[in-house]
Amino acid sequence: MSIALNILVSAFAVLVAGRLLPGVVIDGFGTAVLVAVVLGIVNALLAPGLLAMALPLNAATLGLSTLVIIGGLVVLTAELVPGFRVAGFWWALGFACVLAVVNSAFHAFTRV
Repeated sequence: MSIALNILVSAFAVLVAGRLLPGVVIDGFGTAVLVAVVLGIVNALLAPGLLAMALPLNAATLGLSTLVIIGGLVVLTAELVPGFRVAGFWWALGFACVLAVVNSAFHAFTRV
């Protein structure tokens, strides 16, 4: 049940982030659920390897290369999920930042 609740909370956070950013389009709640699932899978499978490979660059840029990786993963998710469109890299990065804040707030609220 916890996984289903996490997916629903993340989907709602995706919808909120999509509403706040004009460069991000989400067709509906079903698309938001799919974005939450795909983004979770992409982050679980690709992010650790990419961050490990970029560690020297990350150290040299004081962590800024992590932002590039996160934005790229959102762009990849937009390519994989029909009905989820991001106008460009900066919108993807903004989406990731808003999503992180909104998701954290919702998860803090749902942890009773």
